Amino acid sequence: MIITNQSKNTTLTDQAKVANTFFSRLKGLLGSPPLVKGQGLLLKNEKSIHTFFMSFSIDVLYIDKELRVIKIDYETPPYRLGSYVTKSAYILELPAGMARQTDTTVGDQLEFLS
Repeated sequence: MIITNQSKNTTLTDQAKVANTFFSRLKGLLGSPPLVKGQGLLLKNEKSIHTFFMSFSIDVLYIDKELRVIKIDYETPPYRLGSYVTKSAYILELPAGMARQTDTTVGDQLEFLS
């Protein structure tokens, strides 16, 4: 899946995997190598994440049902709990630094392309 930031005319990921089942969301990035530019994980129907047992930091974008960024946790290190965001419909996990590199900010409109 490709996820773009329409507000900034940038691509956040062109190789996003989608976690839309209980087990795929539960596994998340556990056991995965560090994300590299272009990669990401989109969690559907999630309000929070954790980075327990991960060996790398990630940027975490909380996205509402209208595909607007409503919160960003920058460079979340391993063994942390992410924010709990009640209005979140999706969470996008990206390589650490990608949100700043693409100048993504709260309020930006995203687009999901299959």
